[in-house]
Amino acid sequence: MILLDYRDARPIYAQICDGFRDQICAGILRPGDKLPSVRELATQLTINPNTIQRAYRELEAQGWVSSEAGRGSFVLGVPENGENEALLKEFDKLTARLLAAGVSRETLLQHLGKGGNDNA
Repeated sequence: MILLDYRDARPIYAQICDGFRDQICAGILRPGDKLPSVRELATQLTINPNTIQRAYRELEAQGWVSSEAGRGSFVLGVPENGENEALLKEFDKLTARLLAAGVSRETLLQHLGKGGNDNA
């Protein structure tokens, strides 16, 4: 499910792209999975179908999905050439948000040292 935040400074289409990229990286969407149709997702999110179309074009240009005329859009997976770069961009965004929220660099380093293991 894609969640939109209308208070977010990012355009809606970018939030949709980020939502799908997050789901692909997390394994929720797997290679070969069909994305909702433009019309279906626009109805679910109550936004203009052109916004969905723009997001799908962007994801296709970046190598995350493939669109086939008359069939729809399908997940390709994480683009091999940009996997680390995309993840580091997300890391940078989240780090900036945490610092802006008042989380100290020391706390961030402690969490980074755990490597995703809450029991460490």
